[in-house]
Amino acid sequence: MEGEMMVPDDQMPELQLTANCDYTKELKDFDDTKAGVKGLVDAGVQSIPRIFVRPTDDNLFKSNLQLPVINLEGINIAERRKGIVAEISVAAENGGFFRLVNHSIPEAVLTEMIDGVARFNELEIEEKKEFYTRDVTKAFLFNSKYDLFKAKTANWTDTMCCDYRPNLITKPKQTMITTEVKLRKNK
Repeated sequence: MEGEMMVPDDQMPELQLTANCDYTKELKDFDDTKAGVKGLVDAGVQSIPRIFVRPTDDNLFKSNLQLPVINLEGINIAERRKGIVAEISVAAENGGFFRLVNHSIPEAVLTEMIDGVARFNELEIEEKKEFYTRDVTKAFLFNSKYDLFKAKTANWTDTMCCDYRPNLITKPKQTMITTEVKLRKNK
């Protein structure tokens, strides 16, 4: 990215970020590439851009949160279902993430899903750019962090989302078929 601010590895711990126009411009410049974090890596970035550096006082990794495991066995039994719903509510409120077990999704489906994500991430940048959007009404979207412009620092992550809820999708068949064809082509 032209004009991007790079932080030498030996100076990263000392960097303290402040909200200013340059930082916002760097975020916008990064987002405008529509290449995501993997695009930076593929381009051979040698240092972590400033927008991804967390202040040293950031407590993100100082938490001792545990990933709750929720067992869906017996979900068809009314009383058990109530317990599962309560477990999911607590997990969603407290951390937002949880692991489901005994969900009956075949291993082959999970494997194909992971393989599909890998195939998408290996597409050429120009192919992925057509899916890069912050429009959450799209059936399929790719971007770098949903709250890129609201968070204190950007996360070193890209997001791919498939939404099958019919009331939120603008052109579901066209988008999903196009995406599926591109992913299958690279299989």
